[in-house]
Parts: sequence; C-alpha cells; structure tokens
Amino acid sequence: MDVLEALLDGPRARGAFLLRSLLEPPWALRIEDGAPLTVVAPMRGDAWLVVDDGESVRLATGDVAIVRGPGFYTVADDPATPPSVVVLPGGLCTSADDGRSLVDEWALGVRTWGAEGGRTVLLTGTYDNAGEASKPLLTALPTLVVLRADQWRSPLVGVLAEEMLVTAPGQRALLDRLLDVLLISALRTWFTEQREHAPSWYLAQQDPVVGIALARIHGAPERPWTVASLAAEAGVSRANLARRFSDLLGEPPMAYLTHWRLALAADLLTDPDVTVSSVARRVGYSTPFAFSTAFKRARGLSPQQHRLRGATA
Repeated sequence: MDVLEALLDGPRARGAFLLRSLLEPPWALRIEDGAPLTVVAPMRGDAWLVVDDGESVRLATGDVAIVRGPGFYTVADDPATPPSVVVLPGGLCTSADDGRSLVDEWALGVRTWGAEGGRTVLLTGTYDNAGEASKPLLTALPTLVVLRADQWRSPLVGVLAEEMLVTAPGQRALLDRLLDVLLISALRTWFTEQREHAPSWYLAQQDPVVGIALARIHGAPERPWTVASLAAEAGVSRANLARRFSDLLGEPPMAYLTHWRLALAADLLTDPDVTVSSVARRVGYSTPFAFSTAFKRARGLSPQQHRLRGATA
C-alpha cells in the first residue's frame, strides 16, 4: 500500500450527503456545513465557487472541484448574486431570508432538489467527517482543488449521478463507495500534476528505498517493524534507511511508524463495537496496556477518553 492510498483510505464516506440540485438563475447557495471535504461538479451549465477569504473560480460542465473545510463558501450563478439558500450541517437547507427549512419545499425526488426544469444541474457530495489518518492528506490540500474537464476525463461523475437516482437495497453503501472512488481518482490526478509542489510524504514514496519502507508500514502497521527489518525489506543498511527516511520525511522511521499507528487507532476507536484490545492488536501493540500508555503519552487522553470525547462531539 502506498502512502497516498493509505491516506485516501482515511476520508471514507459513511452515509455521505449526496444531492443533485436543479437551479435556475439567479441562484446562490451559501454553504455553512463545516464539512471537512466536499466534491462539487456541474453536470449541466456553469457555476461560480467563491471561498470566503479565498479565490473565486468558475466551474464549467465536466469540471470537478474539491473543497477542503471547515471554512464557508458560496456556489452561485454569478459572484454578485446574493445567497437565497443556506446549507447547514446534516444537509439542512434553509432560506437565507427567514431561516425556514427548504428541504421539503424544494424536494424534486430521490436525492434531487431545487427548481423544476432548472438550467443548471449541480452534483454535490459531502464528507461529514475525516479521520485522524487523513490529516496529512487534508493538510497538503489547498482550500480549493479544481480539475478541468480536459484534465481529468473520467466517467465517474456521470456514474455517481445516475446511481443517485436509484432506490435499492444497499444503495447508500454503493453511493459512498462511488464517491470514494471519484475522490481518490481526482486527487491522484491532481497530486500527479502538482508533483513539484507535492508534500514530503508524496515525494518520499517515489524514493526507491524510503518508498519501500513506507509501503510496508502502511500495508501492515500491525507487524513488529524495526529499522533493521524495514531496511532488510528495502535492501539497504539500517544507517542508510534511517538517514534517507529522516532527510525526506523529517523524522526517523520508528517515530513515523508510531504516529501512523496511533492515527489509525484514533480512527478505529470511533467505532463503539471495536474493543480497545482489538485496536491494540490491529495497530501493532502486544498488549492493551502498552497501547494505552503510548496513546496517552502522544495524545494526552486514554483510548477510552478519546472514544468518549468523540461520542459526545
């Protein structure tokens, strides 16, 4: 497993908010949901995406935008159009004038909303949460990533849009996976094009030595890795691996391994059905006590306290 694959596994959709909006000019949607990550794609017509304290970008049919939260932004037919709709957490759509709910008033069918016959069709997929393991990915992204139609020729947006109109058993899980694949494909393309300005972890995975060590760490964090065993996998000496790893990533291999294990553990602990003992095993700790000690040392909270804080957040 390479680093990008591992990090992209973090922001996995779980009951993601998906909506097809039919809009007739003049229109403007004020997005205040605080979501960590949102995909916006015009299926028909154009749209302006205006980020608070940031850039304004015109999106044409076939373009895809990825917005990194939790900041607010506006999507409109024109940057000068005042918002008439405010989108709040949980997909709650309200009138900008009087705050009344528009969810039922503007409903047009399965995952479809807006003005009947609207000339602009906008697809939106929103991730309600992003895990600890995805932080290096989100930190590396600008507030707004835009892929133009001629940069990323993919049928995924169209496939997702068609499936959004289907009601069938298991459809929600299918839509989540399609949104994940769309996001992964789009970000992979963007990182490839941004190679000169890519983060250290992205460049490090291309190194013939460090890349192998990273693949082993991310592919099997539960294994009892040492500098010696990782060096053996890469076919170099311990000193060589340690030096190259620190030069490229700014920390030794074992420190990186610990940070990755605990980030994964923090995500796993959000599942109330998973025990602390099983989490400890899955991230490479021989006993729950050893895991709890390492977790509390790094994060200032015990695994149970972390779980309780997440449940009440």
